[in-house]
Amino acid sequence: MSTTAGAGHAAEALAATSLLRFATAGSVDDGKSTLVGRLLHDSKSVLSDQLEAVSRASQARGQEAPDLALLTDGLRAEREQGITIDVAYRYFATPRRRFILADTPGHVQYTRNMVTGASTAELAVVLVDARNGVVEQTRRHAAVAALLRVPHVVLAVNKMDLVGYAEDVFAAIADEFSRYATSLGVPEVTAVPISALEGDNVVAPSAHMDWYSGPTVLEHLETVPVTHDPTDDPARFPVQYVIRPQTAEHPDYRGYAGQLASGVLRVGDRVTVHPSGRSSTIEALDVLGRPVDVAWAPQSITVRLADDLDISRGDLLAPADAAVRPSQDLTATVCHLHDRPLRPGDRVLLKHTTRTVKALVKGIPSRLTLADLSQHPEPGELAANDIGRVVLRTAEPLPVDPYTGSRRTGSFLLIDPADGSTLTAGMAGGAFADADAPAAEAPDGDWDF
Repeated sequence: MSTTAGAGHAAEALAATSLLRFATAGSVDDGKSTLVGRLLHDSKSVLSDQLEAVSRASQARGQEAPDLALLTDGLRAEREQGITIDVAYRYFATPRRRFILADTPGHVQYTRNMVTGASTAELAVVLVDARNGVVEQTRRHAAVAALLRVPHVVLAVNKMDLVGYAEDVFAAIADEFSRYATSLGVPEVTAVPISALEGDNVVAPSAHMDWYSGPTVLEHLETVPVTHDPTDDPARFPVQYVIRPQTAEHPDYRGYAGQLASGVLRVGDRVTVHPSGRSSTIEALDVLGRPVDVAWAPQSITVRLADDLDISRGDLLAPADAAVRPSQDLTATVCHLHDRPLRPGDRVLLKHTTRTVKALVKGIPSRLTLADLSQHPEPGELAANDIGRVVLRTAEPLPVDPYTGSRRTGSFLLIDPADGSTLTAGMAGGAFADADAPAAEAPDGDWDF
């Protein structure tokens, strides 16, 4: 199969799926769960028994109309407190597109959950209460979306019914948020005035805001471009499992299975194995047990090489002409997720794709101040929900890409080696802008991991 034909086939397959992953975020009581409930209800994506259950629960709480927020706030504590605590994933579809939605918490205590929900999102819906405007938590969520390189951001100015559907209120909030998001490097912001409670501009256009001529929230979700040509990115294939059946039917079969993180691989491509640096040629590719000539992200595949190399779980295959330079020194922007602070000198485990190695926190050069995006130098530690810069030294070289180039191979987790709990989510390279920081200088002497 030719290169052009392979790329065209990949693009057609991606277009056919038409799947959008998006996350919602916003401050407490801005109406995220109500928006999601309205979106599901008005797009007819709610089963009748679900709606009946919500109606019964709403009546038990003394509410006349069904509380659509209950469609997503499923935990007992969430319903008691009227807030979202955990990330709620919902799957729905319209005739134009399929959706995976992550309804993330708004409380500052659960910002870490927003990181989880937005880490794989292609679009983020940030809600703002029209009465309150842009608040600190709004800035925090915009910063997290920018850090995670979410390519599309929707500003949903909610509760417009409580400000008399005033155009000037919406315009002031949209202008302030857009300027802030642009300073973070967010490539695209679409502002929509809505009332999730009344259904204005969620699925159907509002009769109360004839001054607004843009799309509704659902219209934008259905039409925002998300197809991506996999040939634009260099191929990255983390090995998850080595297949050696050693049976009479397959005595010499040696395949390397995993999910193609980015790019395209073809039979005949010359690849380099990291971190060993050895090279070979792709002899065969298998997808769902069948041989193919080309594979593209995010397919799960098996790669067979022409040479018998020492390859195991955690190794990464990349094109020989677009290889990664493995390094033991890593500078990254991180969001700390754990209640226990992260401090210089901490010994941790670093999980990158399918590989986990020991690592040392050499330093924390700065912590981000969200109000004005200034850097607080040498904070000494990062507490839960803090965003900052971290310098790490790993026990083994890792083939880490800058996060600006690859969200999959540029991200990592720091893990507590004592109990296995996740401490920190990291993005290799620079924060917000495309200028990636250079790697830290290799230290003198030996490090005890």
